[in-house]
Amino acid sequence: AKDIDLNFDKYDEKEICDILLGNKLSNKEFFSQAYAGHQFGQFTILGDGRALLLGEHVTKNNKRFDIQLKGSGRTPYSRNGDGKAVLGPMIREYLISEAMHYLGIPSTRALAVITTGENILREKFEPGAILIRVAKSHIRVGTFQLGSLLKKREEFEKLIEYTINRLYPELINKNNIYVNFFDKVCELQINLIVEWMRVGFIHGVMNTDNMSLSGETIDYGPCAYLDIYNPKTVFSSIDINGRYSFENQPKISLWNLARF
Repeated sequence: AKDIDLNFDKYDEKEICDILLGNKLSNKEFFSQAYAGHQFGQFTILGDGRALLLGEHVTKNNKRFDIQLKGSGRTPYSRNGDGKAVLGPMIREYLISEAMHYLGIPSTRALAVITTGENILREKFEPGAILIRVAKSHIRVGTFQLGSLLKKREEFEKLIEYTINRLYPELINKNNIYVNFFDKVCELQINLIVEWMRVGFIHGVMNTDNMSLSGETIDYGPCAYLDIYNPKTVFSSIDINGRYSFENQPKISLWNLARF
Protein backbone atom coordinates (compact mmCIF):
# COMPACT_ATOMS: atom_id res chain seq x y z
CA ALA A 1 0.00 0.00 0.00
CA LYS A 2 2.81 2.40 0.86
CA ASP A 3 4.51 1.65 -2.47
CA ILE A 4 1.49 3.06 -4.31
CA ASP A 5 0.84 5.92 -1.85
CA LEU A 6 -2.15 4.46 -0.02
CA ASN A 7 -2.05 5.32 3.68
CA PHE A 8 -4.45 3.32 5.84
CA ASP A 9 -2.91 4.20 9.22
CA LYS A 10 -5.93 6.16 10.49
CA TYR A 11 -8.51 3.49 9.59
CA ASP A 12 -9.62 0.39 11.45
CA GLU A 13 -9.87 -3.00 9.72
CA LYS A 14 -13.53 -2.65 8.70
CA GLU A 15 -12.92 0.80 7.21
CA ILE A 16 -9.91 -0.50 5.28
CA CYS A 17 -12.05 -3.32 3.87
CA ASP A 18 -14.78 -0.84 2.86
CA ILE A 19 -12.21 1.35 1.09
CA LEU A 20 -10.62 -1.56 -0.76
CA LEU A 21 -14.02 -2.93 -1.82
CA GLY A 22 -15.03 0.44 -3.27
CA ASN A 23 -17.77 1.04 -0.72
CA LYS A 24 -16.32 4.47 0.18
CA LEU A 25 -15.98 5.73 -3.39
CA SER A 26 -18.46 8.38 -4.49
CA ASN A 27 -18.24 7.27 -8.12
CA LYS A 28 -19.43 3.67 -8.28
CA GLU A 29 -19.24 3.22 -12.06
CA PHE A 30 -17.17 0.04 -11.79
CA PHE A 31 -16.81 -2.28 -14.76
CA SER A 32 -15.75 -5.72 -15.90
CA GLN A 33 -13.61 -5.93 -19.02
CA ALA A 34 -14.67 -7.64 -22.21
CA TYR A 35 -12.04 -9.38 -24.31
CA ALA A 36 -11.63 -12.22 -26.77
CA GLY A 37 -8.91 -14.80 -26.96
CA HIS A 38 -7.52 -18.13 -28.00
CA GLN A 39 -8.11 -20.63 -25.21
CA PHE A 40 -6.08 -23.79 -25.82
CA GLY A 41 -5.82 -22.67 -29.46
CA GLN A 42 -9.57 -22.13 -29.98
CA PHE A 43 -10.88 -18.60 -30.50
CA THR A 44 -13.76 -17.41 -28.32
CA ILE A 45 -15.27 -14.18 -26.94
CA LEU A 46 -14.77 -13.78 -23.21
CA GLY A 47 -14.67 -11.28 -20.37
CA ASP A 48 -14.02 -10.92 -16.65
CA GLY A 49 -16.34 -13.55 -15.24
CA ARG A 50 -15.53 -12.78 -11.62
CA ALA A 51 -13.54 -9.56 -11.65
CA LEU A 52 -14.50 -5.92 -11.29
CA LEU A 53 -12.27 -2.91 -11.99
CA LEU A 54 -12.80 -0.16 -9.42
CA GLY A 55 -10.76 2.23 -11.55
CA GLU A 56 -7.28 3.67 -11.93
CA HIS A 57 -5.18 4.86 -8.99
CA VAL A 58 -2.45 7.46 -9.67
CA THR A 59 0.52 7.77 -7.30
CA LYS A 60 2.38 10.95 -6.31
CA ASN A 61 4.96 10.11 -9.01
CA ASN A 62 2.17 9.92 -11.60
CA LYS A 63 2.36 6.12 -11.93
CA ARG A 64 -0.98 4.64 -12.86
CA PHE A 65 -2.38 1.34 -11.56
CA ASP A 66 -5.63 -0.59 -11.94
CA ILE A 67 -7.33 -1.66 -8.73
CA GLN A 68 -9.39 -4.80 -9.35
CA LEU A 69 -11.62 -7.01 -7.21
CA LYS A 70 -11.41 -10.72 -8.00
CA GLY A 71 -14.27 -12.87 -6.72
CA SER A 72 -16.75 -10.06 -6.12
CA GLY A 73 -19.73 -11.72 -7.83
CA ARG A 74 -21.46 -12.16 -11.15
CA THR A 75 -20.61 -9.99 -14.17
CA PRO A 76 -22.05 -9.86 -17.71
CA TYR A 77 -19.38 -12.44 -18.63
CA SER A 78 -19.94 -14.98 -15.83
CA ARG A 79 -21.88 -17.38 -18.05
CA ASN A 80 -23.06 -20.09 -15.64
CA GLY A 81 -20.65 -19.18 -12.84
CA ASP A 82 -21.41 -17.37 -9.60
CA GLY A 83 -18.52 -14.92 -10.04
CA LYS A 84 -17.22 -15.63 -6.55
CA ALA A 85 -13.93 -16.93 -5.20
CA VAL A 86 -12.93 -19.02 -2.21
CA LEU A 87 -10.27 -18.27 0.36
CA GLY A 88 -7.66 -20.94 -0.45
CA PRO A 89 -6.98 -20.00 -4.11
CA MET A 90 -7.04 -16.26 -3.28
CA ILE A 91 -4.39 -16.70 -0.56
CA ARG A 92 -2.42 -18.83 -3.03
CA GLU A 93 -2.53 -16.05 -5.65
CA TYR A 94 -1.49 -13.57 -2.97
CA LEU A 95 1.53 -15.68 -2.01
CA ILE A 96 2.66 -16.56 -5.55
CA SER A 97 2.24 -13.05 -6.99
CA GLU A 98 4.21 -11.58 -4.08
CA ALA A 99 6.86 -14.30 -4.46
CA MET A 100 7.19 -13.41 -8.15
CA HIS A 101 7.56 -9.72 -7.30
CA TYR A 102 10.33 -10.39 -4.77
CA LEU A 103 12.06 -12.76 -7.19
CA GLY A 104 12.36 -9.71 -9.46
CA ILE A 105 9.77 -10.93 -11.99
CA PRO A 106 7.19 -8.44 -13.34
CA SER A 107 3.82 -9.33 -11.85
CA THR A 108 0.44 -8.08 -10.85
CA ARG A 109 0.37 -7.78 -7.08
CA ALA A 110 -2.06 -8.65 -4.32
CA LEU A 111 -2.90 -5.77 -2.02
CA ALA A 112 -5.25 -7.73 0.23
CA VAL A 113 -7.48 -10.75 0.61
CA ILE A 114 -10.81 -10.02 2.31
CA THR A 115 -13.13 -12.75 3.59
CA THR A 116 -16.80 -12.27 2.73
CA GLY A 117 -18.42 -14.39 5.45
CA GLU A 118 -20.17 -16.50 2.81
CA ASN A 119 -19.81 -20.22 2.30
CA ILE A 120 -19.27 -20.90 -1.41
CA LEU A 121 -20.15 -24.30 -2.86
CA ARG A 122 -17.42 -25.85 -4.95
CA GLU A 123 -16.65 -29.56 -4.49
CA LYS A 124 -17.61 -28.76 -0.88
CA PHE A 125 -18.53 -25.57 0.98
CA GLU A 126 -15.55 -23.24 1.37
CA PRO A 127 -15.19 -19.74 2.88
CA GLY A 128 -15.63 -16.95 0.33
CA ALA A 129 -13.00 -14.27 -0.26
CA ILE A 130 -12.17 -11.36 -2.56
CA LEU A 131 -8.66 -10.61 -3.80
CA ILE A 132 -7.69 -6.96 -4.31
CA ARG A 133 -5.36 -7.03 -7.30
CA VAL A 134 -3.08 -4.21 -8.45
CA ALA A 135 -1.73 -4.09 -12.02
CA LYS A 136 -0.03 -1.60 -14.32
CA SER A 137 -2.83 -2.50 -16.70
CA HIS A 138 -5.37 -5.23 -17.41
CA ILE A 139 -5.13 -4.65 -21.18
CA ARG A 140 -4.31 -8.00 -22.80
CA VAL A 141 -3.64 -9.47 -26.22
CA GLY A 142 -7.27 -10.61 -25.93
CA THR A 143 -8.43 -7.00 -25.49
CA PHE A 144 -6.93 -6.19 -28.89
CA GLN A 145 -8.38 -9.36 -30.41
CA LEU A 146 -11.85 -8.18 -29.39
CA GLY A 147 -11.11 -4.67 -30.67
CA SER A 148 -10.14 -6.07 -34.05
CA LEU A 149 -13.13 -8.43 -34.15
CA LEU A 150 -15.67 -5.63 -33.62
CA LYS A 151 -14.59 -3.88 -36.88
CA LYS A 152 -15.10 -0.43 -35.33
CA ARG A 153 -11.97 1.21 -36.65
CA GLU A 154 -12.28 4.55 -34.83
CA GLU A 155 -12.90 2.90 -31.44
CA PHE A 156 -10.09 0.42 -32.03
CA GLU A 157 -7.65 3.23 -32.85
CA LYS A 158 -8.67 4.94 -29.58
CA LEU A 159 -7.90 1.72 -27.68
CA ILE A 160 -4.46 1.49 -29.31
CA GLU A 161 -3.77 5.18 -28.62
CA TYR A 162 -4.87 4.84 -25.00
CA THR A 163 -2.70 1.75 -24.47
CA ILE A 164 0.42 3.39 -25.91
CA ASN A 165 -0.17 6.63 -23.97
CA ARG A 166 -0.65 4.73 -20.74
CA LEU A 167 2.03 2.05 -20.96
CA TYR A 168 4.67 3.39 -23.37
CA PRO A 169 4.40 7.19 -23.67
CA GLU A 170 8.03 7.34 -24.81
CA LEU A 171 6.85 5.94 -28.18
CA ILE A 172 4.29 8.68 -28.91
CA ASN A 173 6.50 10.89 -31.11
CA LYS A 174 8.40 8.08 -32.84
CA ASN A 175 8.01 7.10 -36.47
CA ASN A 176 6.25 3.79 -37.17
CA ILE A 177 4.60 4.00 -33.75
CA TYR A 178 2.60 0.77 -34.14
CA VAL A 179 5.68 -1.23 -35.16
CA ASN A 180 7.62 0.22 -32.23
CA PHE A 181 4.71 -0.62 -29.93
CA PHE A 182 4.68 -4.22 -31.15
CA ASP A 183 8.47 -4.47 -30.74
CA LYS A 184 8.20 -3.18 -27.17
CA VAL A 185 5.50 -5.70 -26.24
CA CYS A 186 7.58 -8.52 -27.80
CA GLU A 187 10.70 -7.45 -25.89
CA LEU A 188 8.86 -7.41 -22.55
CA GLN A 189 7.25 -10.80 -23.18
CA ILE A 190 10.59 -12.36 -24.11
CA ASN A 191 12.13 -10.99 -20.92
CA LEU A 192 9.16 -12.22 -18.87
CA ILE A 193 9.32 -15.78 -20.22
CA VAL A 194 13.08 -15.90 -19.62
CA GLU A 195 12.40 -14.96 -15.98
CA TRP A 196 9.71 -17.65 -15.68
CA MET A 197 12.05 -20.31 -17.06
CA ARG A 198 14.85 -19.12 -14.78
CA VAL A 199 12.86 -19.92 -11.62
CA GLY A 200 10.95 -22.95 -12.94
CA PHE A 201 7.58 -21.18 -13.00
CA ILE A 202 4.72 -22.74 -14.98
CA HIS A 203 1.86 -20.36 -15.75
CA GLY A 204 -0.42 -23.25 -16.62
CA VAL A 205 -2.90 -21.42 -18.88
CA MET A 206 -1.12 -19.16 -21.39
CA ASN A 207 -4.24 -18.23 -23.36
CA THR A 208 -3.98 -14.97 -25.30
CA ASP A 209 -6.35 -13.30 -22.83
CA ASN A 210 -3.82 -14.13 -20.08
CA MET A 211 -0.99 -12.21 -21.76
CA SER A 212 -0.80 -8.65 -20.47
CA LEU A 213 0.55 -5.93 -22.76
CA SER A 214 2.30 -4.36 -19.76
CA GLY A 215 4.65 -7.36 -19.60
CA GLU A 216 3.41 -8.46 -16.17
CA THR A 217 2.56 -11.99 -15.08
CA ILE A 218 -1.23 -12.03 -14.78
CA ASP A 219 -4.00 -14.48 -13.83
CA TYR A 220 -2.52 -16.92 -11.35
CA GLY A 221 -4.82 -19.90 -11.81
CA PRO A 222 -3.36 -23.40 -12.03
CA CYS A 223 0.25 -22.23 -11.77
CA ALA A 224 3.23 -23.73 -9.94
CA TYR A 225 7.00 -23.94 -9.59
CA LEU A 226 8.85 -27.07 -10.67
CA ASP A 227 9.83 -29.28 -7.73
CA ILE A 228 11.83 -31.62 -9.97
CA TYR A 229 13.08 -30.59 -13.40
CA ASN A 230 10.88 -32.16 -16.03
CA PRO A 231 10.37 -29.89 -19.07
CA LYS A 232 7.11 -31.65 -19.98
CA THR A 233 5.45 -30.77 -16.66
CA VAL A 234 1.87 -29.49 -17.06
CA PHE A 235 -0.06 -27.74 -14.32
CA SER A 236 -3.63 -27.56 -15.59
CA SER A 237 -6.01 -30.48 -15.26
CA ILE A 238 -7.63 -29.71 -18.63
CA ASP A 239 -4.34 -29.37 -20.56
CA ILE A 240 -4.38 -33.00 -21.65
CA ASN A 241 -2.12 -32.42 -24.68
CA GLY A 242 0.55 -30.44 -22.82
CA ARG A 243 0.03 -27.27 -24.84
CA TYR A 244 1.07 -25.14 -21.87
CA SER A 245 3.82 -27.35 -20.48
CA PHE A 246 6.92 -25.79 -18.97
CA GLU A 247 9.05 -26.35 -22.09
CA ASN A 248 6.37 -24.94 -24.40
CA GLN A 249 6.12 -21.53 -22.74
CA PRO A 250 8.57 -19.75 -25.11
CA LYS A 251 6.79 -21.26 -28.16
CA ILE A 252 3.35 -20.31 -26.85
CA SER A 253 4.52 -16.78 -26.13
CA LEU A 254 5.63 -16.51 -29.78
CA TRP A 255 2.28 -17.97 -30.94
CA ASN A 256 0.35 -15.46 -28.81
CA LEU A 257 2.42 -12.55 -30.10
CA ALA A 258 1.71 -13.69 -33.67
CA ARG A 259 -2.01 -13.43 -32.88
CA PHE A 260 -1.40 -9.93 -31.48
